[in-house]
Amino acid sequence: MIEVRYIDGDIKTIELSGHSGYDERDKDIVCAAASSISITSFKAIEKFINKSDYKIIEKDGYLKVTINSNSKEVLLLIENLLETLQELESQYPKYIKIYK
Repeated sequence: MIEVRYIDGDIKTIELSGHSGYDERDKDIVCAAASSISITSFKAIEKFINKSDYKIIEKDGYLKVTINSNSKEVLLLIENLLETLQELESQYPKYIKIYK
């Protein structure tokens, strides 16, 4: 199962870990969707933030992003990221879980 954790504060933390288990590696549409949603969102966030206010840790089955920004654009992109992942969770509740 993919677990998504979001911590809202002065420094926002978004953490995705695990593999969904929906299908075998390279055929797993839930993992592919979660990855695509996340990467697209983080690439957009990078356009509105200083590099010093943004940190990514990425490993196999793990992604952690810390963001030190409260700009309107960044907050909207984080909200969109979470809403899109929640939609994925509603369609595949056995394979992705969001904790806020």
